[in-house]
Formats: sequence, structure tokens, C-alpha cells
Amino acid sequence: MSDLFLAEDRKKLEPIRKGYGRGLLEAGKRWDNVVALCADLTESTQMHLFAEAFPKRYVEVGVAEQNLVTVGSGLAAMGKIPFVSSYAAFSPGRNWEQIRTTICLNDQPVKIIGSHAGLYTGADGATHQMLEDIALMRVLPNMVVIAPGDSVEAQKATLAMASDKRPNYMRVAREATPIITTDKTPFEIGKAYVFREGSDVTLISTGTMTYPALEAAELLEKDGVSAEVVHVPTIKPLDGATIIKSVEKTKHVVTVEEAQIIGGLGGAVAELLGENLPTHMTRVGMKDRFGESGKPDELLKHFGLSSAHIAMAVHHLMLDHANHKH
Repeated sequence: MSDLFLAEDRKKLEPIRKGYGRGLLEAGKRWDNVVALCADLTESTQMHLFAEAFPKRYVEVGVAEQNLVTVGSGLAAMGKIPFVSSYAAFSPGRNWEQIRTTICLNDQPVKIIGSHAGLYTGADGATHQMLEDIALMRVLPNMVVIAPGDSVEAQKATLAMASDKRPNYMRVAREATPIITTDKTPFEIGKAYVFREGSDVTLISTGTMTYPALEAAELLEKDGVSAEVVHVPTIKPLDGATIIKSVEKTKHVVTVEEAQIIGGLGGAVAELLGENLPTHMTRVGMKDRFGESGKPDELLKHFGLSSAHIAMAVHHLMLDHANHKH
């Protein structure tokens, strides 16, 4: 893919969750069997747009996340397409067993939205900054795991989820992040996209971290390093073909995510390459630590996730690889 599919001006900011809210409203207009359930966080998760437009297709379960997904599974068994929303810290954080047993084991097409995921939850701190959700959800049989890069992609992903027959999980962020894609940028569940071509290193990113990865690629270009940026909005099923094709060319990999690298995108890519194309790689993300209170930009710097940190990780990787060769 060329820059033609990316926004020229990336200074416009919007919370990714707002794209989900718009997408759910559109899905409700397209399909009569789309229903929505929330755990007392309707406006925070942007489900209020659907609830106001389709009050008879909306269920407020209250602060009862285990009930939220169980009722969702029952509605799916009766032919509905349920979207269930809460904070990721509570769903899947609190109700993972019910998701496993009532949704995945029965292979019901419930769409689980984990809002306020990652460090962009900001001042709410470690208890609410869900960093383990990718690992928790990708291990579940039948579950699709999605982390859109911006609000525009989140809207497309929501519509794609509504017509997907499998259980789906999508993580979305609270605070505003740059809009990097356009209406013309393709999105398909299970596909990764080369947002920037390069020859020296592959930066593999997901969710909110694709923008810093693109910034890091620009920093690296000034240092004479050509970085290819592969955006992975679907972490499971992983688009192994696109990733391997890029890595075969560059021979170096840095994964970037705003989540635990253990079991997250970094873990998924390490598994893929370990079995198919053993490669010198580094994982940038949360390294077995909980979050802290602070502004998102402060937290990204504190935990080594800024664009400058990503670029530095590339330099360290390439230097280490060169030393190993000698």
C-alpha cells in the first residue's frame, strides 16, 4: 500500500471509541437483527448513539459484566447479532470465564467491545488500564481479535464484525489519537497492511501504536534506515503471509503495541516467525508491568513506547545483529 491510502494531514485527533459508536449505529440501520447491550457505560463506550436510535433493540444490564456476555450469547443463539460494551478492564477482565464458556465454546457470534483499553485510559491508572486483553482473548478458540488504528478504521471494523459469523473482540481507546487512515483505506478482518514501504527493518504495529510507528519510520529515514511499517488491525487470525513477505525482505523485526508483549502482538509475531522464518527481533510494549496514572503522552514516554523509543529500539536491534554476524 502507498501513502495514497493514508491521511495526508495526521493532526486531526479523535477517540477510537467514537468510530465504534458511529459504526454500531450504521450496523443497526443496515441489519434489523443487530442488538446492543451495555454494563452501565453507555456514553463512555459510545453506545448511546445506538440506544437512542433503537431503544427496543438496546438492553441495559447494569454493573453486571458476567451477565452482559451471557445474555449476549443467549441472544446470539436466537439469531441476533449482539454487540456488548464495557471497559476492557471489566470485559474481558472480569467475565473471561463466561466469554469462554457461553460464547466461544458455543461458537456464538457475540461482538465484545473492550473500551478504555491500554495506556490511553490515562489518569484512571493501573486498575483501569487493561494491558492483558489481547493475550486473554487471542488464546480463546474461535475468537477473532481486532485493534483498529484510528476511529475511521474502528467504524469499518464494527461493520465488518456485524457480518462476521465468529465471536469477535475489539479493543478501543479512551483518549483522542491521530486519524491516520481515510475512507478509502481498505479494511478486512484477517488482513494486515503495509502502510509504508522500506527495506532495512519491519515495524509491525497494532492499534494506537501504528501512528508512533509511522513517526519512528520518519525519524529512522533521517538516520539512513529504511523502515517498512506493517499495520496489523487483526491480531487473530494473524495475516502471516503479509508479515513473512515483509520480513523476508528486511531481515529485522520490531513489534510495537500498547499492551503486554507476553501473549500480545509481539508474542503472536514471535510464534509465527519462530515456526516459519526465525528472525532477529525486538518487542516494544509493556514488559511485564502494570500501568500508572498520567497523561497518555507521559505514559508512552515513561514506558518506552514513544516514536523516539521505537526508533532507538531499531538501532539497538540492527547494531546487535551486526555484532552477532561478526
